Amino acid sequence: MQVREGHVPFGEHRTWYRVTGDLASPRLPLVVVHGGPGCTHDYVDALKDVAASGRAVIHYDQLGNGRSTHLPEVPASFWTVELFLAELDALLGHLGIAGRYALYGQSWGGMLSAEHAVRRPAGLKALVIANSPSAMPVWVAEANRLRRDLPEDVQRTLLAHEAAGTTASPDYVAASRVFYARHVCRLDPWPPEVTRTFEAMDADPTVYLAMNGPTEFHVIGSLKDWTIVDRLHQVMAPTFVISGRHDEATPLVVAPYAERIPGATWRIFEHSSHMPHVEERADCVEAVCAFLAGHDG
Repeated sequence: MQVREGHVPFGEHRTWYRVTGDLASPRLPLVVVHGGPGCTHDYVDALKDVAASGRAVIHYDQLGNGRSTHLPEVPASFWTVELFLAELDALLGHLGIAGRYALYGQSWGGMLSAEHAVRRPAGLKALVIANSPSAMPVWVAEANRLRRDLPEDVQRTLLAHEAAGTTASPDYVAASRVFYARHVCRLDPWPPEVTRTFEAMDADPTVYLAMNGPTEFHVIGSLKDWTIVDRLHQVMAPTFVISGRHDEATPLVVAPYAERIPGATWRIFEHSSHMPHVEERADCVEAVCAFLAGHDG
């Protein structure tokens, strides 16, 4: 399997990417859009398995993250949906696939992919939205509903540090991981690629803090009021929606994608939370491959 890496010029910055497989294949190339905002490609690395079906799979680190240019000094207002849409367009153009491609967007990556899809780009032939909020106020409400099921001492720790503004405290981080172990990734221990992403976010949380906030359930960044629900009917690309039974992206959060995008299908992975691509890796990859195979023509 051929693998190559490179960087896309993006303004004064550079976006790292990796292609697994052959871009000359007649099958749709799949671009994997990672979450966060502020994660890295590592935790979605398992999706390179899709390349075994004969299609190229492209991973990239969004600006500010991973192996792309980091900008810890810029103001929070620098980080916008429009910035990341422009970066995705730059990647597609650089690779020469803007006329024909598929997207797999996970969590925030699904939000970004949906924002891309509502513009009806002619080259988008298939779309996978995995574990993604359709409206952040609903996401926050559901995350806090799930949080109320945590042990009482964990809840007290979270509340105390949020009230004091000490969310960088090791105690707050440890309490947050109790939620993550239930609703983000239920594997124990976490796979190394998932751990690498969280370590990278800890090392440079610039984008995550600006757009999301300190945790998945304490959202105080620029995305706190974001919604795409009323625009989803504009998506024309065939769409496959994925979530996990124990997902922080609960059915209430995910349903608008399945209900409002014309012809969309939805699968809930019964033994997964927020990462079916690692929690049920083989089944998730098989499902994605089957969906994409129906849209290679």
